[in-house]
Amino acid sequence: MLTELAVRNLGVIGELSLVLDTGMTAVTGETGAGKTLVVEAIDLLTGGRADAALVRPGASEAEIEGRFVAGRDEVVVRRVVPADGRSRAYIDGHLATVGALAELGGGLIDLHGQHTHQSLLRAPVQRAALDRFGAIDTARLEGLIDDRRALDGELAAVGGDARARLREIDLLRHQVSEIDAAAIADPDEDGRLDRAESVLADAAAHREAAAAAVGLLDADSTVSEGLGQAEAALAGREPFTGLTARIAAASAEVADIAAEARALAEAIDDDPAALQALRDRRQLLSGLRRKYGFTLGEVLQFRSEAAARLAELEGHEDRAASLDRRLAEMSELLAAAQARVRARRAEAAPRLAAAVEAHLAELAMAGARLAVAVDGDAGEQVTFELAANPGHEPLPLSRVASGGELARAMLALRLVLTAGPPTLVFDEVDAGIGGTAAQAVGRSLARLGSDHQVIVVTHLPQVAAHADSHVVVEKSVEKHQVGGSAAVTLRALSGEDRLVELSRMLSGSPQSASARRHAEELLASSRPRRGS
Repeated sequence: MLTELAVRNLGVIGELSLVLDTGMTAVTGETGAGKTLVVEAIDLLTGGRADAALVRPGASEAEIEGRFVAGRDEVVVRRVVPADGRSRAYIDGHLATVGALAELGGGLIDLHGQHTHQSLLRAPVQRAALDRFGAIDTARLEGLIDDRRALDGELAAVGGDARARLREIDLLRHQVSEIDAAAIADPDEDGRLDRAESVLADAAAHREAAAAAVGLLDADSTVSEGLGQAEAALAGREPFTGLTARIAAASAEVADIAAEARALAEAIDDDPAALQALRDRRQLLSGLRRKYGFTLGEVLQFRSEAAARLAELEGHEDRAASLDRRLAEMSELLAAAQARVRARRAEAAPRLAAAVEAHLAELAMAGARLAVAVDGDAGEQVTFELAANPGHEPLPLSRVASGGELARAMLALRLVLTAGPPTLVFDEVDAGIGGTAAQAVGRSLARLGSDHQVIVVTHLPQVAAHADSHVVVEKSVEKHQVGGSAAVTLRALSGEDRLVELSRMLSGSPQSASARRHAEELLASSRPRRGS
């Protein structure tokens, strides 16, 4: 609920603060005193349109703050409207967008009257209100709608343009086939081919080098002769026994190296055809790496992914057919659920309309007719329509021209629909009525105040007398200031002060004895409801 409201430099208001309580609060005052500006301030707190013309003359900006309390939670909202420039919004001291302010305010306050952002004017809120009134459970329908949306998404993912899908299949088949044709068995094949090419490309030079090495190392070479002579010179000499053994081993190793070099040289073939085949293979693999990966391992990975995508696309028809079957089954279930919900909504609509019309009759709108239109597959298009006068066709509530009639229609709806924001503000609810109708409006607002915080701007004493709290807006001209600037104050009333204000509202003369007696009668008639 709104517990505190502070306003500075808004219209004729210089500075005022208002502390609010639960139940029904009446805001009264002379015409032009600034009562409606209190509603305007609340409207700005809930994201209403800011107009620089609202800024008090001579001030640089208007500022409105409100404190809302729900249980242990509280939030402070602030709106600043400069005389020049865009308005600013704050939530708990932090800058916020006007949209965020409106979203927050929509859950805290509803304004009824000349302000058009009240929640019951919105189609989704009207549908939800009908569902609550008729105890209509839509969980099954909403679940099916979510499932249908997910299924549509799956179909879209496997669907797409058929020609584009065929083009992709052709490309993938070519890529997989090209890689398969290369028959890559080893991701390290490039290294092996490099070494093999090195051998084949220099076959003659390799054999010449081997022959030269063999000539230097074989048994007739100077190396072998030198080792033999060195071994003979040291043989039998005790100090050189170890060296003799090593020289003998070196002679054997040299002979072995010479034999292996001869064998390797004899194994090298000068085969131009084999060399060309090897180079062709390397060129083929290089081409695959240019297109599909830096290494043969990456080429093989690409092939695996392409094959998986190809299988997915080639299995499109089977998958699409399976999804189509599921979609047909889902559509049947959804249609049945929609029909059930539509029937429930269609059945509840006239009952809701009749309940609201019964209250409209009490609120000086006996000839008014409320209709609850239900349309759509599930009756999801719910529209509250009002014909304020006999012979007129019902129009959507958002098109009702009279602020007073709209406010009373909203009051009647709120009396039937107990759910809603915790704070309800009514302006113009008593426009064009009086007497017993005004009493009925006051009783209805008071009854609504048992479940909500109700703030009503009124000029009728019959309405104000039913309030739990009563504040008066008073305006005076500060003559000592240049131009005689107007000052507006808010004053909480009780006891004698309240009787004086009700007397003023009744007769225009606060001191009228007959008005005072009437005021006392009004308060007495409302006491059973207030419990005092």
